[in-house]
Amino acid sequence: MLSPTLLHWRLQAARILRARKRLEKIGDVELKRRAKELSWRARGGESLKSLLPQVFPLGIEACRRELGLTHFPVQIMGGLAIFHGCIAEMQTGEGKTLTAVLPAALHAIVGKGCHVLTANDYLAQRDAELLTPVYKRLGLTAGCVLDQMEDDDRRKNYDCDITYGTATQIGFDFLRDRIKRGAQPDDEERNRFFVHDSSGELPVQRGLHFALVDEADSILIDEARTPLIIGLQQINRSAMLSMYRWATRIIPKLKVNEDFLFESRKRQAFLTDIGCRRLNLTAKPLQMDSIDTERIYQHVEKALTAQYAFAKDRDYVIVDEKIAIVDEGTGRVMDGRQWQEGLHQAIEAKEHLPITPITGSAARISIQTLFRQYHVLGGMTGTAWSAKSELRRIYKLPVVRIPTNRRCRRKGLPPRAFATQDAKRNAIVASIEEMIAAGRSVLVGTPSVDASEALSEKLQEHGIEHRVLNARYHDEEAGIVKEAGRHGAVTIATNMAGRGTDIHLDDEVKKAGGLHVIATEMHSSLRIDRQLIGRSARQGDPGSYQFFLSLEDELLRVLEPKRLAAWRASARPDESGELSGEWVQQFQKTQEQLERLHVKQRKDMLKHEREQLKKSRKVGIDPFLELADS
Repeated sequence: MLSPTLLHWRLQAARILRARKRLEKIGDVELKRRAKELSWRARGGESLKSLLPQVFPLGIEACRRELGLTHFPVQIMGGLAIFHGCIAEMQTGEGKTLTAVLPAALHAIVGKGCHVLTANDYLAQRDAELLTPVYKRLGLTAGCVLDQMEDDDRRKNYDCDITYGTATQIGFDFLRDRIKRGAQPDDEERNRFFVHDSSGELPVQRGLHFALVDEADSILIDEARTPLIIGLQQINRSAMLSMYRWATRIIPKLKVNEDFLFESRKRQAFLTDIGCRRLNLTAKPLQMDSIDTERIYQHVEKALTAQYAFAKDRDYVIVDEKIAIVDEGTGRVMDGRQWQEGLHQAIEAKEHLPITPITGSAARISIQTLFRQYHVLGGMTGTAWSAKSELRRIYKLPVVRIPTNRRCRRKGLPPRAFATQDAKRNAIVASIEEMIAAGRSVLVGTPSVDASEALSEKLQEHGIEHRVLNARYHDEEAGIVKEAGRHGAVTIATNMAGRGTDIHLDDEVKKAGGLHVIATEMHSSLRIDRQLIGRSARQGDPGSYQFFLSLEDELLRVLEPKRLAAWRASARPDESGELSGEWVQQFQKTQEQLERLHVKQRKDMLKHEREQLKKSRKVGIDPFLELADS
């Protein structure tokens, strides 16, 4: 049953499609002339709402002529939701890329710029290249901001009517422009529309008018726990290098719950009084004599956190003797990101890598505050409903569920729980063999690089051909995902396969029951699980999914060690290592607890930043610069 708003939008979509049909009679020159005329009317002050019934049909017709694709009514409804300042929840495969053209073009005709933000550089470049000819038919220009671009190229792409990029690219350019502008008093309107001061360098952005956020929950929620920081490198004194190395060597000698406490849910370690005394009595290199005791305590706590809370091939990978952070929500490497306050250096010391200079903050901003700078905001994703309260509270964005074009045929098989990882992997291998024999294709989702490669070894032992997609092979992502729908194909993937690229099924696979998704663990958020299982049964195709869980899963590492040990001791698996279905509830409860913790972390970060903004306005300084290290 559709809500009154969705019923209204469906009727409006029907009128828009009828208007589009009439445009088939006009030529390309006339199509562009009409679009230009609407642009001048918008710049003259006419409301976009009144122009929407004319702009949307032009955008649909431009897509039909250039791409051979015509919008479905549900895609138009998604475009209407975005225009009205909502997040449109559209299932995987419903054509969000095409949906975005309509609100992007409508906001672009005002001439103040439109930013379309995607999950990574690959998707930004792909969408920009695909849709630039469409926008050109409407007299609009489109560009794309990518990593490694020089300022002149960035400025040129921001000057386009529509600019594609990632949230981190837009955010770091915003901060760099603040640094160029200098320490001037904070002004909200100036934040949105930079005014060039002849005394400094030209900014690359021309302002923050409208943002259309693709994969909105991933960007606005999952990435919001990590602020964007432009660092100033500080020289590593030989004493500091000695401290990093010494702290790593001392860790094995410290006893948990005696010398230090470790809070797994918060991923933090704290020295006890006994631990502090032990450090004071432990021999240290002479070079460390210049470092005060409190600083040593702080860094040992960072080293403990690095040891117990961060794992190689789960939280980070090593590329060219450097630590590369892996985004939990996408499984992708976060280029250019570093952990702060010495944690990054502690992890480098743990892995016996060259230690990079520690960074202080030159400028910083959270994702929440960045997107609150935009005059108009909208978005789309396949998994926003469970986060609707947070999205409305922080960004004032209601979530609207857009119906699918065809009935969803996805089937969920009962989740299975096991006592050990080994028992679980044996069951997964058996399930994959069963699906291959049935003529299906299989996508296996794993939470980390390490987990994907361990399962890959298991499949190799059984002679099962497969492809692996994780943070080590992100450059091959599109090619691997493209082949994942073939008959008998088996693809092991971290979360990165859940975003942006469609899996097209062979006819044989469709007849056999479609793509089967195996989720090898529950993630820290139900939304991330939904992203994975949403890969099956797209656009009315058949498909299925099933969860395989174990008491050794990464999700359960957030539990207190004693509690987890008690769980494992009370488990009564059968001969194959499988537990009763009642255990699944324990995993669901743990996931809910972790989600609540992450919500609190984001809430605390926003509260702190609001206090900083308030403080800066009182004293007339820029909150993104001077107070960065406070």
